[in-house]
Amino acid sequence: MSNNSLENCLTLILNASYLPLGICSSKRAICLCFLEKVSVISEYSTLIHSPSINMKIPSIVRLNKYVKFHSKDMVLNRKNLFLRDNSSCQYCGCSKSSLTIDHIVPKGKGGEDSWTNLVVACSSCNIKKGNRTPKEANMPLRKDIKKPNSLLYYNQFVNSNNSDWKQFLF
Repeated sequence: MSNNSLENCLTLILNASYLPLGICSSKRAICLCFLEKVSVISEYSTLIHSPSINMKIPSIVRLNKYVKFHSKDMVLNRKNLFLRDNSSCQYCGCSKSSLTIDHIVPKGKGGEDSWTNLVVACSSCNIKKGNRTPKEANMPLRKDIKKPNSLLYYNQFVNSNNSDWKQFLF
């Protein structure tokens, strides 16, 4: 980790029941530690220093008090659609050309903005499909389109530096 590693570190926050609640900056996690709102479960190897304290940056923290939290839904937005569809066209599979968002059932035919009706498509496939359904355009989707769960969200943050998160996420 570099000199400004604290700026780039993320910390997994677990509820008191050890279920994942979210991800925050490590700066925020350190503040929660000093306020005694969390317990550190795992740490990065990098030390941070102040005039009076040396400590490792927290990788995983657990809330000391249980918080009711029911939302495990990912927000429907462009970034999360690209994440779900691996930034590739769901009709032809290409990922190099300019990508757009396509309504499987066009809005003009009653299609809505939902996880199960939106896909990533390249510009040429989107134009070719036009105001038709994939069946009408003879352009089948490459996979079943589903609403993702929160594990997809967390998975984007797991890397070699925080592989200890896996035991709480997967």
